[in-house]
Amino acid sequence: MKWMALKNKDEEMNLIILELRNSLASLQEQLVKEESEKKAAMDSLVKEKEARDSIERSKASLSEELDKVRAELDSANQRIESINDMYKLLQEYNSSLQIYNSKLQTDVTAAHETIKRCEKERLAAVENLHNLRGEHKSLQDQLTSSIASQDGVMKQKDALLNEVACLRMELHQIKDDRDQYQQQAQSLAVEASKYKELATNSSGLEEKCLSQGNQIQILHDQLAVAERKLQMSDTFALEKRKEFEGQKEIIEELHKCLEDAEFKLIEGEKLRKKLHNAILELKGNIRVFCRVRPQLADDSSSNHGKVFSYPTVMEYLDRSIDMTHNGQKHSFIFDKVFMPDVSQEEVFVEISQLVQSALDGYKVCIFAYGQTGSGKTYTMMGKPGQPDEKGLIPRLLEQIFQTIQALQHQGWRYEMQVSMLEIYNETIRDLLSTNRDSSRFENGVTGKQYMIKHDANGNTQVSDLTIVDVQSSREVSFLLDRAAQSRSVGRTQMNEQSSRSHFVFTMRITGVNESTEQQVQGVLNLIDLAGSERLSKSGSTGDRLKETQAINKSLSSLADVIFALAKKEDHVPFRNSKLTYLLQPCLGGDSKTLMFVNLSPEPSSAGESLCSLRFAARVNACEIGTPRRQLNIRTSNSRLSYG
Repeated sequence: MKWMALKNKDEEMNLIILELRNSLASLQEQLVKEESEKKAAMDSLVKEKEARDSIERSKASLSEELDKVRAELDSANQRIESINDMYKLLQEYNSSLQIYNSKLQTDVTAAHETIKRCEKERLAAVENLHNLRGEHKSLQDQLTSSIASQDGVMKQKDALLNEVACLRMELHQIKDDRDQYQQQAQSLAVEASKYKELATNSSGLEEKCLSQGNQIQILHDQLAVAERKLQMSDTFALEKRKEFEGQKEIIEELHKCLEDAEFKLIEGEKLRKKLHNAILELKGNIRVFCRVRPQLADDSSSNHGKVFSYPTVMEYLDRSIDMTHNGQKHSFIFDKVFMPDVSQEEVFVEISQLVQSALDGYKVCIFAYGQTGSGKTYTMMGKPGQPDEKGLIPRLLEQIFQTIQALQHQGWRYEMQVSMLEIYNETIRDLLSTNRDSSRFENGVTGKQYMIKHDANGNTQVSDLTIVDVQSSREVSFLLDRAAQSRSVGRTQMNEQSSRSHFVFTMRITGVNESTEQQVQGVLNLIDLAGSERLSKSGSTGDRLKETQAINKSLSSLADVIFALAKKEDHVPFRNSKLTYLLQPCLGGDSKTLMFVNLSPEPSSAGESLCSLRFAARVNACEIGTPRRQLNIRTSNSRLSYG
């Protein structure tokens, strides 16, 4: 029993030991687990401490940033308040500008009406002057014929007076003969009684006396007829003299009317010039026109009409253009926007007033800007052999010579000189040089170097440049064809035949009014710039690459000049390129300047078109001063000036 009890206790002890061992194992496992958890907790505590430190640092930095943000918020609130005040001021200024704009519009409308009225009065005066000249000529002819007939009558009168004097002398002689014969007859009658043998002679003498008496009667009759003719000639001469005096008075009145009409015509022309230049100054002396060329057969037609759109709001009608690029819409406003369907004639009408400014003695500059293939040369020159598609340059030349012809009756006489050059790779080439070899390129350098010089009066001269005197548009057209054959062109991926240089056409106009002794000197610059293009799109290599780089550099210099003018900076970098240095008077406020920005409707050219529009918008924002009229007296120096 005891043994069994011990055995049971032993088993219980074994069970307890086993249970204790299991508990120990579990406790050891739990201890290991707790140790690992403790270690993890320690690591977590360390990390948490590090995180807390970083949070504290972040909190400090955030506090600093919060203070800065609060300070910025305060300054922003102050700026917002100042902006609100500025906005109110701008609203007031905008209202005043709108009122001033409406006033300007009213003034422009009144000026247009005055110009139209002056034009009507001028046309009426010209027509009246023409009629008066016709009447004056007819009266002069009548006066000449009257004077001629009067001279004939006076000669006839003198002849009749001479004839009457001769007849009177003959009559006096005949009377003397008659008296002598009567005395002889009486003496013969006394002696008849004494000398009957002389009866026969006495009878003969009586017959002779009778015949002489008949002759005396005939002479008396002729004398009466001559006196009647003399009286009639005196009456006719008196009537002709009265008619001559009346015609003389009429001619004097016509001369006075003619002088009044010419005076009114001159005054009307002065008023027209004044109003014309006032309108152009209101429009701004640097203006920007935008033209989108039509779709060509070679263009892709898949996205036709999706790049550009033209708002129809009355306030900006024909002045605004919208462009969509990469899903974003860009809006621009210029002085004039020409849609693709606009003809060359309609484009020319908008700029024709600038020609009159050149004839009035101002400097005028028109230049075409845009990427390759956007239609610059078409705008400036048109299509050869197609009169309906002539460009601005041929049309301007025709208008100049027509206007000069029309101004001749007002006493104006004009002399014109023309030069043409191109700027290729920052080098000037004379396109009218008779020595072609001297202007060709050899290893990138011309045989003759041309220097640009500016004088104290703001005029520009190019040394050794060929200058040609012209008297008709046909002569200038011949020179244009000759220059076109010498101009540098090349093929790129953007255009089959691309202009690789800047073309500058210059005409100097010198006018003298013989009646008023007024002298004017105007300059007309017409410029076809080379096409701007990105190197990646042009596909240029070798010489073409150098050309493209030179073109882009000169156009970039032009942009720098425009931006400096827009910002009114003290230094304007005109000398950075030959193009800007040549056109310094045109861009520096001494000229009426117009830029044509030309655009291609191709979607693939949208990026270049957007750059061109942004540049044109900066140009349109420029204020470059008021141009001066050139009234200098002509000198013996005939060197052509660009400014």
